Order: sequence, then C-alpha cells, then structure tokens
Amino acid sequence: MSSKTLSAAIEKNIRRLGLTDFPCGNGPWRRAKNGPDEAETESPDVLLDLLRYPRSPWMYSETWSPQASELRELAVKEPKRLSKNFILNYFTTIRITGKNVSSIDKGLLKFSKLEELVLSGNLISEIPAKHLPSTLKILELRANRLSSLSDLASCPPPQLQYLGLGSNSLGSHQDICDLTGRHWPHLACLDLSNCNFQEQQFLVATLETLPCLKTLTLKGNPFTMTPSYPGFTVDSLPQISCLDSSWLTTEERYNFFGLARMNDLVEDVASVTLSLTRLRGIPDPLMHVDKKAVEFPIVTYKYFISYQFFSHPTPGYQGEDGEFKLDTSSRVAEDKSVCPDPGSDRNTGENVSIPDTAVPAVNADGSEQLSLCATPKLSFSECVNLNYTLTYSISCLGGLKKFFTHGLRLNLMEEKTLSWPAPSEEAQQVKPSPAKGKKDKKEEKVKTPPKPKNKKKKGPPELVHDPPIRKLLNSVHIPMQSLVDGGQRVNTVCDFGPLQVEPPPKQEEASFCCIVH
Repeated sequence: MSSKTLSAAIEKNIRRLGLTDFPCGNGPWRRAKNGPDEAETESPDVLLDLLRYPRSPWMYSETWSPQASELRELAVKEPKRLSKNFILNYFTTIRITGKNVSSIDKGLLKFSKLEELVLSGNLISEIPAKHLPSTLKILELRANRLSSLSDLASCPPPQLQYLGLGSNSLGSHQDICDLTGRHWPHLACLDLSNCNFQEQQFLVATLETLPCLKTLTLKGNPFTMTPSYPGFTVDSLPQISCLDSSWLTTEERYNFFGLARMNDLVEDVASVTLSLTRLRGIPDPLMHVDKKAVEFPIVTYKYFISYQFFSHPTPGYQGEDGEFKLDTSSRVAEDKSVCPDPGSDRNTGENVSIPDTAVPAVNADGSEQLSLCATPKLSFSECVNLNYTLTYSISCLGGLKKFFTHGLRLNLMEEKTLSWPAPSEEAQQVKPSPAKGKKDKKEEKVKTPPKPKNKKKKGPPELVHDPPIRKLLNSVHIPMQSLVDGGQRVNTVCDFGPLQVEPPPKQEEASFCCIVH
C-alpha cells in the first residue's frame, strides 16, 4: 500500500471547501457593491445565508478545522484576500483522524501558524520532529503505530503543552528516557494511556522532571494493575492536579502520603483473585434412567469448571472442604487431569475437546504459557456449591494485560464413570479342569466341600471403575477489558446456555440452561 502523506490529506480537505466556487469566490454570481441589481447575481448577505442555513446544499458540516468555515465566509466577504499563502497561514487547528495517513512530510511546515494538530486513528509509525511547525502547542497522536519516541524527542516543538500518545506500542526503557523535562519544558498535559509501560518507579521518576506537568493519564498500562497504583504516583508527583481524568482531592493526597518514600514496598506484581461460588441449572443425569434396567454398571456423574489462566496461583486456594492447599514453592504444572479424553465420547460419538479460544500469554522470557485449572469435581445437585477461590500473583504485567484484553473462558465439564463389580476371590481361585466323562453321583458328593455353618452375610460388592469419560457441556466468555482500564472487579453471572447433555429416550434432542455465579 502506497504511503499517504499528511500534507496531501490536508490539501484534499482544502479543495473540498470550494473557496472559488459558488457561493464563495469572486464569480459572475456575485453582485458588485454599487453595481446594477441583476437577476443572475446575489448580494454577499444572501450568499452568506446559503453557507449558514442548515438545510442549504452549500452548508459545510465537516469539523476537521474550525478555520474551514471561517475561510468560506471570508471567501464571500473578501475573496481577493484568499491567496495560497494566506490560506495556509490562516489555519491554527487541523484534525485529520482515521484517514489512513502513514507519514508526516515536510509539507506540513507550510502551515507556519499551526498550534493544534490532531492525528488520531491513523497509520503513523514515525514522527519526524523536523517536519513539525515550531508553533505547535497541542499534538495528539492517539491510536497510531508508534513504537519509539526517539525521532519526536530529537527536536520537539519548543512550545508544546499537550502531548497525546495513548494506544500506541510504547513502553520501552528508551521511551521513558525521552519523556524528561529537558525534552518537554512546557508540557502541562501528557496522555500515555493504554500503552505498554511496566516500569512504574522509573517512569514516575522521569515524569518528576517535567516542571509544568498538571494533567497525567496512565490508565491501561500494565503497571496500573498493581496494588501500589495510583497511590505511589500521586504521592511522587505532587505537582499534578488530575490523574486518569479524575481531579485529585486533598483527602486522596493525605491517604497516599508517604508512599513515595516506600520504594521497597512498591513491586510491579499484580494480584488477581478468581472466585466461583455456585452452579445452578444442571439437569439431573438420572432423571431418564430406567429403574427396571440391570443393576450394573453403576453410573456416576461429576461436574466441574475448567479454565485457562495466564499465570500460576499463589497459596490461598479454598475448596469446598477447605482442606486442599496448593504448594507454590515451584511452578504449578498444567493440570492434565481436566483435559477431555482424546477419543470420542462413548455416549455421543463426537470428539470432546475444550475450545482453544484464549490467546496464549507471553512470559517474561518470551515463551507462551497458559495454565489449565479446574474446580473440584462435585456430584449433581440442584445448586452445586463450588466455593472456589484462587489467587494469582503475576509479575509479567504485559502478558496479563494481553490476557485480560481477550477475556476469560469458563468450560462446564461433565465426568462420567462406569463401575462394575470386581471378580470374587473364589472365582479367581477356581481353576478350570479338563473335561472328563460322567462321574458317579456318590463320588461327586464326597468331593464337594462342606458349607460353613456360620457364614457371614456378604457386604456390597467391591467395584472396579472404568476410565472417566469427560465431556464439554458448554463454555462462556467473560470480557475483562475493564480491569485493564482501571477497574478493580468483574462481577458477573455466567449463562452457559443450552447444554450438550445426553438426550432422553425417544427424543431427538434436549437443551438445558446452566448458570454459574
């Protein structure tokens, strides 16, 4: 795709103003000041009404610059003044958003009085400072493809007061070094939201050097998910009055007082707690069982929730019985016991698998890692009390942000086990004898061992269990973007919808709805 320059996009918008076309310009439709009143000519007041009337076909509604409408009216009032240099120097604000602009060329220097430049939602990957007018005070570059600030920081506009860099791939150590007061002596407002900054202490120490900084936006960065944010930032930057679009109060500053001196307590580690309380709506698996059927095999059903999470849990798991404790002295291995059988389900004949919808997270060493976890396997009841709580301590904040951006998927699993009576000891001891001819009845009676007189009653037979058959009933996706944007909690009721359960006899299909809290 060919590069689309910024100056070309601006010139295209200027041509659309029609400064020399009706009703603007000095054309034959314009009535002279002291000329005759001809039918084909209009007075300047009438021409201005055609520009301003909301239902007029010549009404100009685009908002790429407030000077655009002013120039059109000026083209009616004083058309002779509108030379090319006059037009270029007239603009002080230009907004080119979502126009696929990929480069800022030196043609922008023609706008010698430009003070505000908004370029959000384009494809810009580099900002050459030498192509920016020195008169700039506001520069908005949100949602572009910036990956470095080196070019911009080499010779930034000296009077710049607002810099918007949100939603770009910024966050390296060098990017932080390019945000000092030496580069931006007059910067009062800085937007770094939804970037990839992870070094909270280093970034805050750098921002302390900005002498005029009053408004700061950092939400959406990985380090904002740590417990020390925003307290450490507020106490370290006493000059700011607004953080993440919220005005700071005296009470907040008092509550966070002293955190800036507690560097040892500030860790770039996020703590995430996942809780699943109860499960409702699972259909009774024995509701369609024929009571007159044979006694064996005995069929038992267990249910549990499985999910993939980015990191490994820390001690603090509490199950239904409160006894299970997780040893986290080493990394927890993937729980393969909750994976479905690789073969087909014996009941449906369909392959059973958990949908791999989560995007693999990236560890600090660059390797992909997702842990498969599951709640305890519980028997059927109308309300299954999961009482499952697990806390994760995560140091790879960039990977955690990526995981939250794609959300969490919960899988409702069913585990079916067939049990059979174990062979009795007598049957195992009896050895088959070779076939013989007919024996005398008296001889058979002699060889028959006598029955014990006081024989105890037999207890329930010992059972042998087949390998469990696991089946995915359904899954649900939970959006977690709000945690990246500064939220502290996602509280939702998950509706699994229709479940893929075994159909009852003489029916083609059955659907049930299950909800987890």
